[in-house]
Amino acid sequence: MKGTLELYRGNLLDVDCDAVVNAANSSLMGGGGVDGAIHRAAGPELKEACRPLAPCPTGEVRVTEGFGLGDRLIFHTVGPVWRGGNEGEAELLASCYRKCLDALIERELTSIVFPAISTGAYGFPVNEAAGVAVHECRPYAKKHDIKITLSAFDQQNATAIEGALESA
Repeated sequence: MKGTLELYRGNLLDVDCDAVVNAANSSLMGGGGVDGAIHRAAGPELKEACRPLAPCPTGEVRVTEGFGLGDRLIFHTVGPVWRGGNEGEAELLASCYRKCLDALIERELTSIVFPAISTGAYGFPVNEAAGVAVHECRPYAKKHDIKITLSAFDQQNATAIEGALESA
């Protein structure tokens, strides 16, 4: 393996990295959870930078400066709302990870931190979401000299990510 794929328990804003992934809504104007925390930490300039980039479709990524987050970039991605699993939710979630990792590599950056995309208000089952995250991130870590961190703010997501990392 060239790069690394690891779990971080805690606030993703505490991870030293080049890019922070924001689990955004399509308006990119901030919201609850990770999205709200990133917008608060980055400051009001973030909202102005996001305005011309919206709407962001599910599974896509938009990139802004980090503003109050220092030299880091923010990769805004919109995860799918869980609707039972038969409406392409897993593929849309996988696309979030791939598009962010492609953007990282295109920009010649070497480290990224992801939240547990879609597992909060969007209702994606944590074990399935963790499996998608690890399945999508592992090939990038094997092929590229990058550090990928999967962040879990709560024990349920941490346990799910640990399990996915161990079984992959």
